[in-house]
Amino acid sequence: MHARVARFEERDPSLTDELIQRVRDVGPTSVPDAKGFLGLFDRERGTSLGITFFDNEEAIRNSEQAFEDMAQNFPPEMRGRRTSIDVYEVTIFDGDAERGKAARVSTFEGSPERIDDSVSNVRSETLPKLRSAEGNVGLIALAHRTSGRILGITLWESDDALRQSEEKANRLREEAASKSDQRVASVDRYEVAIAQQLSGVRA
Repeated sequence: MHARVARFEERDPSLTDELIQRVRDVGPTSVPDAKGFLGLFDRERGTSLGITFFDNEEAIRNSEQAFEDMAQNFPPEMRGRRTSIDVYEVTIFDGDAERGKAARVSTFEGSPERIDDSVSNVRSETLPKLRSAEGNVGLIALAHRTSGRILGITLWESDDALRQSEEKANRLREEAASKSDQRVASVDRYEVAIAQQLSGVRA
């Protein structure tokens, strides 16, 4: 399974609630062949991630016109400026993502040749520790095999649970990066405003 990850910036924060409702009403799950959608929003910074899941890369390519048509439903100041679209392989999809209310997105950079090692280490060592963290409801790992970039998305039952997990998350993140010779490029925190049809998504 693969994920199309669209990043947006420079959104008018005062329009966030209206944007969220519109995405729920005419969102990416209305795109042909889309299997599920995760909408992450940072209200203060006016940034967001739209993660749409598909069976394969071909389905993503075939959906691009539908995404462009859908964008016409959103004024630029509401949607923000789209800064990137990337396609990732879904390497881990663990837990009950639809219960998530807050997300921490860690971006790791390293050698493409080490991606499988990294995923294996996370499954065997990081994931059991993460599951024991109070308030954790899931982990999604997305790999970009050309660049070696990995997005690690941990999902939490509340913003309070996310904040209380910071110390443990920092430790697990550094351990995971060290074992796979990776660099932690960024860590961002979001509200999980939309989680649609994710029960059928699999790694």
